[in-house]
Amino acid sequence: MTTIGLIGAGNIGGTLARLATGAGYDVVLSNSRGPQTLADLVGDLGPRARAATREEAAAAADLAVVTVPLKALGDLPAGPLAGKVVMDTINYYPERDGRVPALEDESTTTSELVQGQLPDSRVVKVFNNIFFRHLAELARPAGAPDRATLTMAGDDPDAKGQVVTFLDAIGYDAYDVGPLAEGWRTQRDTAAYAGMYIDGDDWDHPVAAGADRVRELLAAARRYRDM
Repeated sequence: MTTIGLIGAGNIGGTLARLATGAGYDVVLSNSRGPQTLADLVGDLGPRARAATREEAAAAADLAVVTVPLKALGDLPAGPLAGKVVMDTINYYPERDGRVPALEDESTTTSELVQGQLPDSRVVKVFNNIFFRHLAELARPAGAPDRATLTMAGDDPDAKGQVVTFLDAIGYDAYDVGPLAEGWRTQRDTAAYAGMYIDGDDWDHPVAAGADRVRELLAAARRYRDM
């Protein structure tokens, strides 16, 4: 069975671990504070989950998830992640991460920065534009009429194919935004950010955005400089 290695075990990481174990994957979780701090989460997830260091989680991964603050980019274990598909959930929050000139002038995107930090990995941007509670609540089996669609962006077709398979297994359809450079379309404050999965201001009852809604909101996305 495929093993999912998680670098970061916060809200999104913990939710993905739960969805993955529920779908029959093994998961290895890690965070910046050490595996001993994940004992409760691992115990709750059951026998398919274990905690490890970031390096160990990266080495064990068939598919990896990077879900850390952008300011922690330099701490990613590039060596053990070499050659692997890395699902990147990172968003840019200047008040938390500090100002990043290349993101401020939009000469690059967050996932392109991740790819630069992990030059021998195959990065796919995914899970960055959905609230973790909605991610948990909207999962549905294949063919369900209310199945939601998640966006992804990446430069490697095979890597994106592996992500599509994972998304399908945990309860989601996939919409290919294009290369990593197009990942700005789902960044913070765009039309396709977290609001894609809510109706108005009702965050308690997420909506299952299908491909048509996803396509519409991606087309409505505007760069910061144009807003």
